[in-house]
Amino acid sequence: MIYDMAILESILTCPHCGYVKQEIMPTNACQFYYECSGCKTLLRPHPGDCCVFCSFGTVKCPPVQMHSGCCE
Repeated sequence: MIYDMAILESILTCPHCGYVKQEIMPTNACQFYYECSGCKTLLRPHPGDCCVFCSFGTVKCPPVQMHSGCCE
């Protein structure tokens, strides 16, 4: 799949401590876990979301943006 039209940067916000960090999203895999750089909490997606970017990011992951579904 070509992701040249997808936004690849997202800003993740930790729901526990509020720490904010800009990250580059992978285009070839879902990111199920993310360790907060602020409080070291291990974040996992909310039920129904495919990855941490869809749950805690400002931009959904590239597969969701491209309407191809995630982790298929």
